Amino acid sequence: MTSARPFLLYDTTLRDGMQREGMSVSVDEKVRIAVRLAELGVHIIEGGFPASNPKDTEFFRKLQGQDLGSTRVAAFGMTRGKGTTPDKDENLRALVDCWAPVSCIVGKTWDLHVEKVLRVDRAENLRMIGESVRYLREQGKTVHYDAEHFFDGYAAHPEYALECLRTAADAGAEAVVLCDTNGATLPMFVGEVVERVVAELGNMCRVAIHAHNDGGCAVANSLMAVAKGADCVQGTINGYGERCGNADLCAIIPDLKLKMGVDCISDEDLAGLTETAHFVAELCNVSPDPHQPYVGLDAFAHKGGLHISAMERDPRTFQHIDPALVGNEPHVLVSELAGKATIKQRVKQLGYPVDEDPALTDRVLDRLKDKEHEGYHYEAADASFELLVRSEMGLEAELFHLEAFRIIIEQREDGSSLSEATVKVHVGDERFIETAEGNGPVNALDSALRAGIERRFPHVHDIHLVNYRVRILDEDRGTAATTRVIIDSSDGRDCWGSVGVGENIVEASWEALVDSITYGLLLAAGAFEDDMKRPASLCRASAEAEEPGRPPGTCGLYGRFDTQDKAE
Repeated sequence: MTSARPFLLYDTTLRDGMQREGMSVSVDEKVRIAVRLAELGVHIIEGGFPASNPKDTEFFRKLQGQDLGSTRVAAFGMTRGKGTTPDKDENLRALVDCWAPVSCIVGKTWDLHVEKVLRVDRAENLRMIGESVRYLREQGKTVHYDAEHFFDGYAAHPEYALECLRTAADAGAEAVVLCDTNGATLPMFVGEVVERVVAELGNMCRVAIHAHNDGGCAVANSLMAVAKGADCVQGTINGYGERCGNADLCAIIPDLKLKMGVDCISDEDLAGLTETAHFVAELCNVSPDPHQPYVGLDAFAHKGGLHISAMERDPRTFQHIDPALVGNEPHVLVSELAGKATIKQRVKQLGYPVDEDPALTDRVLDRLKDKEHEGYHYEAADASFELLVRSEMGLEAELFHLEAFRIIIEQREDGSSLSEATVKVHVGDERFIETAEGNGPVNALDSALRAGIERRFPHVHDIHLVNYRVRILDEDRGTAATTRVIIDSSDGRDCWGSVGVGENIVEASWEALVDSITYGLLLAAGAFEDDMKRPASLCRASAEAEEPGRPPGTCGLYGRFDTQDKAE
């Protein structure tokens, strides 16, 4: 059965998604996420329990003043308690008092929970469902009934599980939501059950799916439900949620739109999906999953030479969609296994005029192989790779020069420790000496470096570390082994990776930090947009012509930063 109703995307990132371990955002961050979800085109945003805690109360108050367009907001609650009436139930009164037009209430559908958790008989549970939905409808609310543990309840006693849904529908629910709360149901069973529910209740209300990912099938179960007639999907951005997470809307939305022909979002909004996924990850302080379907950094990454050659002829050979449809882009991975075609395409993809310097590809490939033999790894360090390419083009920019650094680590009797770093650094013809304390030697070193260059490069404050990874390369040497450090950084808009290799973790970290900050500053100054349009020969010549005595290959960057600083 195909529903004639417009399809609904229901986001529960701000409620169910926040149950992920370690997940916590401020009220203002929740508001920013809600606004971004509305811009994406989500139809309903579930905000949480309006009166359960001060944070959610403040969130609903602040969200009320935001322009969310046609997006509706849902407040979450539960059916009335036993032994009371809806008008005297504090939970339901909170939903009525909240300005949110949609109320989503969870109720028991599995008779095991009815008897063991609620400790009421089946008939009383049905009354709790029906009276709660009817009361909210009488107060002007649109109601979605979350049938908790529905598939487990259906497997045990299908007729009673269906009666719970029918009771909600009869009372005026806009949607009955089939919840795979334990996340263990497989798609075949989901399809069978949804088909029956749609056949029996689809003419009365919407049938929605709410899937968890404990069995790895949350997205598949959601798509199966839609294929069998469900016309509303609940999920979270990036699949955030308790345990193994919820169904990932970042996979469901493009699957529905591009693969199943479901008109759930506009083409323009779909193109903002990758940006939205990364924005939410950033605010939630979670590193984006590079392998996440559709929106991950490596979702359209290609490493094998044969793949890349085929891609040059026709991208459809190894890409299931055009990445631009979801706001992503293809990414060519470079390593010591790369051939000339791979390097050439990657350099060209970065925007540099590789055809005007035929020997550039050979130089980059030779240097890449030498560096990776030393232990460098550029697949996850796109910033360091681009800086390597720029150096081979004569565009190497040493924005600051290290004279020396010193680190002191003090271990105290009470078990606490203090790390202090002193950095002596040159910026142009100026010398700076800065000392900073930090949470460990690397953090102290990073803080001292930033303090030393911030007067010349204030944009360094916009660059922050997102992830930090360490790997020992030759473990047989024990504590003398070579160390590789990879740092992921962001300025709030773009993300990039840098790599450093050294005989100790501090040396490797310093190198990765320098690449990360240099790349971020060049990005902020617009250097990539300017320099990539000019052949290497012009860049080399212009450096001396524009400002004699300036460090070679900087292409006017010092002047650009000077102008920028004065304007600020």
